[in-house]
Amino acid sequence: MKPTDMAKEGTELTEETEHMIEKNGAKETENVLSAGDTKEMRAVILSGFGGLNKLRVTKKAMPEPQEGEVKIRVKACGLNFLDLMVRQGNIDNPPKTPLVPGFECSGIVEAMGENTKGFEIGDRVMAFVNYNAWAEVVCTPLDYVYNMPDDMTFPEAAAFSMNFVAAYMMLFEVANLREGMSVLVHSAGGGVGQAVAQLCSTIPSVTVFGTASSFKHEAIKDSVTHLFDRNADYVQEVKKISPEGVDIVLDCLSGENTGKGLGLLRPLGTYILYGSSSMVTGETKSFFSLAKSWWQVEKVNPIKLYEENKVIAGFSLLNLLFKQGRCGQVKTVVEKLFSLYNQKKIKPVVDSLWALEEVKEAMQRIHDRGNIGKLILDVEKSPTPLMASDSTETSEAGEEEEEHEGDSDNKERMPFIQ
Repeated sequence: MKPTDMAKEGTELTEETEHMIEKNGAKETENVLSAGDTKEMRAVILSGFGGLNKLRVTKKAMPEPQEGEVKIRVKACGLNFLDLMVRQGNIDNPPKTPLVPGFECSGIVEAMGENTKGFEIGDRVMAFVNYNAWAEVVCTPLDYVYNMPDDMTFPEAAAFSMNFVAAYMMLFEVANLREGMSVLVHSAGGGVGQAVAQLCSTIPSVTVFGTASSFKHEAIKDSVTHLFDRNADYVQEVKKISPEGVDIVLDCLSGENTGKGLGLLRPLGTYILYGSSSMVTGETKSFFSLAKSWWQVEKVNPIKLYEENKVIAGFSLLNLLFKQGRCGQVKTVVEKLFSLYNQKKIKPVVDSLWALEEVKEAMQRIHDRGNIGKLILDVEKSPTPLMASDSTETSEAGEEEEEHEGDSDNKERMPFIQ
């Protein structure tokens, strides 16, 4: 072989080797990026039932949509009193832990499973989720997903689904609210309470009686007709104004309030139980509070209901959706509510925004009944530096970091308040 040919062959081999190195290097980089960018996500994990120390934020595998499911890049999640009861294990047939809590979220459609129609990648949506909402990504069946109105923000959407759908269905589907009726709603300053007040205002001449903590009265006084302190004898206060009582009682407390609510009903009135927050007294589940609440519930005599022309009902939106298959009925309600929103007749009240790492502080606020409207977990929000030492992240060993008594008393909680 001539020297010139040998030199040419050597040059070709060198170029080929460099090309292979570049190609393999690019492929390795691509694999590293795909493994880091698409395989994991941040999520709030409930490691077991109990106190706030059972919550932590960690990385977990990102779900992918199955047939008929929508994959959503979450922007905001709703926090409800029910989530607090789930954390305590204070519900019937609690799921197995560890789990990701949360039942509602809003965000952007990122992908869709096979045979999934009605949505496009990039759509702004709100959704119901059967747990798993408090994460950066969720997958849920398309029947539980709804396109958001153009003017609605992600925090508003996360504050909208559970509260307004429950309020609407109780008022109009169960109790048949009409002009001139009267309604008593407990926890009038909370998310459902404010939704009830707004929906009642869409019907002429509806009188709303509300109970709430006294420090909330100034903020919500314009949303209800008559407002009473939650610790006052509201039965006597209502009867002073309306001796015959009220047409509808919406009770999220249970316990002794069940008997009081039934006693306040007018003939053909409807009492609806949709929660049992009176069972929650401390940070963890209390069997004494459970027994006390059960004992205080008035035992209902069907003959007495018949004689007094009264209706008693219960309502669970999540059971209606996930156990009883009423997705179509709920979708119709959502469409009606979106119409009211677009007409500027209703608007979700957002109390505050919290980072995922601030979930303990957010849950403490709802436990203390300190919120006016809805608490929202903002997935893209960074935790405040003040809370960094009280983070819900796990240690390197993967163990939960225990909270020390008294720590929370020395720290001022400063979320972003709307």
